[in-house]
Amino acid sequence: MEVDYSNIKVIGFDADDTLWVNETYFREAEESVGQLLSHYETPNKIDQELFKMEIVNLPTYGYGVKGFILSMIELAITLSNGTVSNTIISKILDIGKDMINKPIELLDGVEDVLKVLSKDYKLIVATKGDLLDQERKLEKSGLLKYFHHIEVLSEKHESNYTQLLKRLEIKPDSFLMIGNSLKSDILPLVKIGAQAIHVPFHTTWQHETVTKKEANGSDYKTIECLTEILDFFNS
Repeated sequence: MEVDYSNIKVIGFDADDTLWVNETYFREAEESVGQLLSHYETPNKIDQELFKMEIVNLPTYGYGVKGFILSMIELAITLSNGTVSNTIISKILDIGKDMINKPIELLDGVEDVLKVLSKDYKLIVATKGDLLDQERKLEKSGLLKYFHHIEVLSEKHESNYTQLLKRLEIKPDSFLMIGNSLKSDILPLVKIGAQAIHVPFHTTWQHETVTKKEANGSDYKTIECLTEILDFFNS
């Protein structure tokens, strides 16, 4: 069934793993920490415990690299019963700093899509993460000129999107959200009456996965590459 986008006036984009590579660096960091802490546990167990630690800490630290670093350090202390060396802690900090200073790797076709859509639509960024880090990435990306508004959300629930659209005076039925996460970028928008397009990334954080049951009955479109979006607006 064809989706009608004729009423769309504002298009929102997620940032991490929609505009640029992000989750890949977290997976690489997890592998590095697994090697550093291999004296205390197996890599698989370390991955499991780190994920649990991150989820427990989300209400305190929020999303982003800094909270991730703190969770890694806390895990090192916990697994070692407080005996982890200053050298290992220092190496974990270096892993985090390296993540923050990664160059921005735009996904295929991102700037081409933004360049075309920004001529006829207001574009906004609606992303999660650490405010300073996301501002830094947007600045380094060279994409800021295409966006009318930037919003860094603490969470991406229905209530967060509803408040955002209300504050920006955007009617839900005139808003289209594009992102890689069904849980954060797609399903909440569908539930409040907006449109959504899912662009899967090859790696997804466990916290962002949804079951088939959770996704069933939701009306959204899935595409393989961001450039496919132009087909919907140039036909």
